[in-house]
Amino acid sequence: MTQNAQTPLSFDDLTLGYKSHPAVHHLSGALRAGSLTAVVGANGSGKSTLLKGIVGLLKPISGRTRIAPGLKIAYLPQQSGIDVSFPAQLRDLVGLGLWPKRGLLGRRRPEDEAAVSGALRAVGLAGFERRSLDTLSGGQLQRALFARVILQEADLILLDEPFNAVDARTIADLMSLILRWKDEGRTVLAVVHDLDLVRERFPEALLLARRLVAWGPARETLKPENLLKARRFHEAWDDAAPWCAPEPEEASPGAHVHGHGHSHDHAHDHRGAA
Repeated sequence: MTQNAQTPLSFDDLTLGYKSHPAVHHLSGALRAGSLTAVVGANGSGKSTLLKGIVGLLKPISGRTRIAPGLKIAYLPQQSGIDVSFPAQLRDLVGLGLWPKRGLLGRRRPEDEAAVSGALRAVGLAGFERRSLDTLSGGQLQRALFARVILQEADLILLDEPFNAVDARTIADLMSLILRWKDEGRTVLAVVHDLDLVRERFPEALLLARRLVAWGPARETLKPENLLKARRFHEAWDDAAPWCAPEPEEASPGAHVHGHGHSHDHAHDHRGAA
């Protein structure tokens, strides 16, 4: 791995959405190289949208995402996007992680098959190479998707709900792999619902309620007052609201501990919120 020494990823007043309706509002800030950050928030708070914006599946409504030149990115989408009825073997799914080296239609080499087997062994699926996708449990499929990420040898790893619908043992094993990536100097950004897991295992957290509520050390970010603020913002949001331009305003205390404080109120986004 060649970890880029620059800030790997930053957001400059980024607004993302669908059909001009924002799902993430005016986000500014940066990830440190080698950091492990959980993205948390209620359903519909913009977490998955943010990851899609980073990898270019969504174009910004305004602002921009800055990615360090030459940075290699791996993106693990939600498992629900995988069609397990497709007639393929597990080695085919995992082998897609080699596409940056071989291209999507490139011929596999003997060392590639060895790499696939090694990645499966690393996630506890040794000997599963020829298993068909429709025979896998949810936990086994998620392990296989992590094996695919291993093969990508990325500097920045984006994980969208990696622990959804898997058992406690699988969560523990996958969390160990994530921590190993951090120890290797990779930067990891993961959407996570389990706040206790975030407090215990993630050094940093980014709390979204379509807008940034807090970003910094996980235990500070997940303080009750921040969670309450996020819930009020989320409950008061108007889904029919159009895109709104930012208004100059002083940032709320603690809104972003990275020095990119950004917080502003709109009549449509938190009526009555404290």
